[in-house]
Amino acid sequence: MVKKTKVHFGERIGRLGSLRIGCSAVIFDDQRRVLLTRRADNGQWCLPGGAMEAGESAAETCRREVLEETGLQIRIRRLIGVYSNRDALIEYPDGNKAQIVVLNFEAEVTGGKPGLSEETTEIGYFTPEEIEGMDLLGHHKMRIRDALLQRDLAFFD
Repeated sequence: MVKKTKVHFGERIGRLGSLRIGCSAVIFDDQRRVLLTRRADNGQWCLPGGAMEAGESAAETCRREVLEETGLQIRIRRLIGVYSNRDALIEYPDGNKAQIVVLNFEAEVTGGKPGLSEETTEIGYFTPEEIEGMDLLGHHKMRIRDALLQRDLAFFD
């Protein structure tokens, strides 16, 4: 039996775990469709991204994760928002618990060739209307909506 990541919600429940920093990328094509990947571990769709490693900058993390998951090289255009829900706690299959802090960037493709990885089973561009009906991981729909708003200032919670 494969254990899955669980999300627990409650007032300030994040304090029961460690902090984990991650990055995600919203990448538009020329038709303003959003690049999504389907995760190999749970079958859900998501923005490309993942956890920061020690010694990396946020931009390096975002570029590395997108390349690993999609085969695409990117350039960071802007920070869309910082997401740090204090009322959510992620519990991983190994028992570790974390409050996630995600920096969500808008990025553009500069090279590479779209492909799959050990982490992804599908990749594609989707319209906002298509995305509304998809099974997306966590709060990725909110991150996409924030990107589509094209605010002058980054969102943060």
